Amino acid sequence: MFSFSNIADYHRQLHSRTTSCTEAVLHYSQRIREQVSLNALLYHYEEEALQRARELDARREQGQPMGKLHGVVVTLKDVISYRHHPLGAASRILDGFTAQYHATAVERLLAEEAIIIGSNNCDEFAMGSSNENSAYGPVRNAADPNRVPGGSSGGSAVAVQAGLCMVSLGSDTGGSVRQPADFCGVVGLKPTYGRVSRHGLIAYGSSFDQIGVLSLSTEDAALVLEVIAGADDYDATVSPEPVPAYSQLPGSSAAKPVVGYFRQALEHPSLDPETGTRIREQLQQLRADGYTVVELDFALMDYIVPTYYVLTTAEASSNLSRYDGVRYGRQQEPVPGDLTEFYAANRSYGFGPEVQRRILLGTFVLSAGYFDAYYTKAQQVRRKLLDDTNLIFKEIDILLSPVSPGTAFRIGEKTNDPLEMYLADIYTVFANLVGIPALALPLYRHSNGLPFGLQLHARHFDEVSLLQLGSDWMQRYRHVQA
Repeated sequence: MFSFSNIADYHRQLHSRTTSCTEAVLHYSQRIREQVSLNALLYHYEEEALQRARELDARREQGQPMGKLHGVVVTLKDVISYRHHPLGAASRILDGFTAQYHATAVERLLAEEAIIIGSNNCDEFAMGSSNENSAYGPVRNAADPNRVPGGSSGGSAVAVQAGLCMVSLGSDTGGSVRQPADFCGVVGLKPTYGRVSRHGLIAYGSSFDQIGVLSLSTEDAALVLEVIAGADDYDATVSPEPVPAYSQLPGSSAAKPVVGYFRQALEHPSLDPETGTRIREQLQQLRADGYTVVELDFALMDYIVPTYYVLTTAEASSNLSRYDGVRYGRQQEPVPGDLTEFYAANRSYGFGPEVQRRILLGTFVLSAGYFDAYYTKAQQVRRKLLDDTNLIFKEIDILLSPVSPGTAFRIGEKTNDPLEMYLADIYTVFANLVGIPALALPLYRHSNGLPFGLQLHARHFDEVSLLQLGSDWMQRYRHVQA
């Protein structure tokens, strides 16, 4: 019977002929059918995945070398372009649209012989923290189907959590990989802004968006990042810096990094008491294990979420203006004669309530009378945050924080209070505002039975330190604390 723990072990099984790529695809296809009620996948590419698996098995039998992701079964969030396959951002406005090219990340996955088995449900246009905003219905948390999986990459997180794939690609604009990873008890990695090409990623907030990885282990996340990262002629925002061998993570170092945390983060009234207690205990454990732990005062804590939502809604308003039923998007029938009515009909039908809300907010903050009061001021705060962050990382090596204020909440619990939903992002949007890498580690189990963990941040482009420490802590602390 097929089982999966990590990519390295899977490749050992392939080498020893105790399993095959075909067996893996058959296993995951069966799991997808069994777990359809979770609504984690919008599209299941079973036949073509099987065909690719058989081709890879034949290559291996012929003695051909294996790619880094040979036979690794992957799913993609429905905002990442996979040529000749549906691409809809979980929105009615793109219903029936077919991708015309591969995203660069997808191209690189396929070049290293990964198998793409399906596309994941998500919050519409990646706007949401619960995965309740999809035009195709909410995704359900496999730990408790009455609870949300987090968003917007909730379908990707559940696909890994429920064993529907080995790893999944999501997108992270303000925590959309890390928060669902936290709710579902898996690893979630958001790389540095510019580390992974955004070519082929449907834009939400162009200066925030970053493709990320959800997996069962930091080692698997490191290997996938190694494959998809690097310069790309199709994305001018990608860094030309060489890609380190993330998969060759060194063992524990004798020189332990200096770990810092924001006092305001652990004192924030939104933080679940048990979550706060567990993280404080972890800080005490780190001190006992020889780490230098530094408490930091961060006066800008309460400005993070407002700044994030002013800027991202402004960028969303601009990015989504193209979906008008002419350039992109479906036209409503019958077609109104008046142009304004034509646009209104297409966009009112095509966009869900949350997307409409963010477009309206973004249009408001960009309007002539409010631009300086909101958008310009938010950009100034963002600059201040970045300057302060650079100073902070001269004092510490790793910044530790909660991932979410609490564990996964019940479906429908926060849908009538957008402000409370937005505040759930308080610990994750910081990394996107300043562009640093962040990693969600599933270390703990709450008394309510649900998983949660903590979040690590590092300097720009220092994913090596982040992944090395994450790997060490997953082995050292997960079983002790869980």
